[in-house]
Amino acid sequence: MKTQVLLILAALTLLFSTSEILAQRSIRIGYIDMDYILENVPEYNQAAAELESKVQKWKVEIEAELKAVEQMRKDLNNERVLLTKELIEEREEDILFKEKEILEYQQKRFGPNGDLFLQKRRLVQPVQDQVFVAVQEIAKNKRYDFIFDKSADLVMLYSADRYDISDQVLLRINRASKRKQVTERREKKQVERAEERNLEQENEISDREQQALERQSERERLLAERKAQRDSIRAAKKKEFEARRAQLLEAQQRKRDSINALRNENQETEDEDNDNN
Repeated sequence: MKTQVLLILAALTLLFSTSEILAQRSIRIGYIDMDYILENVPEYNQAAAELESKVQKWKVEIEAELKAVEQMRKDLNNERVLLTKELIEEREEDILFKEKEILEYQQKRFGPNGDLFLQKRRLVQPVQDQVFVAVQEIAKNKRYDFIFDKSADLVMLYSADRYDISDQVLLRINRASKRKQVTERREKKQVERAEERNLEQENEISDREQQALERQSERERLLAERKAQRDSIRAAKKKEFEARRAQLLEAQQRKRDSINALRNENQETEDEDNDNN
């Protein structure tokens, strides 16, 4: 705050010291209300709502832990007469350790350099950058000599509405946001078209692959049919060969049996003749 006051005083001193030059034209002074601007930037409000949701969640977690510690204290007080000195000290150490953990968690979330402070700074910084750019453009285009921030540490005891350029800044921010949204939509459409082309190419490749698979399956089917046909013919030929072979062997066996029977008859005849003589 002291630094900003000193800067303002230095600027005013410079202003008054060069009054003869500045007297040739009127001095233009404006101001903005950063709080008002933030309240009217949709992106900031949405992000702020998300951050507030996180903050409430952190608070609920801390309250639950504090209630747990309080219950631990009540249990210890109720059971103290039944516990030994060593057990009491051990339970007290557990409570102190738990309280230390809660305090560290509180500092992590809500401390000077905690998550809340850091996320708020990240949240405000983009809007502040946009405000700075818009203020620079307005000051240059409309020839403002000074533009102050009403919500800053510098106390403004009175400020006329006609010098408030907050709406002009908001208008420029919204225009920039719309241009960004248009650009993002165009980029999104380009990405979608690229994805559609990629999908079409993938579908074409898939169709070609499917057709290739179908042709391969058809070839395999034809080859399988031809193989089955050949196997069937071979099986039939083999069966026919086995049948002919069996018939041939049977005929040969009958012939051998006939010869053996004839030999036996001749032998019997010779044996009868020898017996008669």
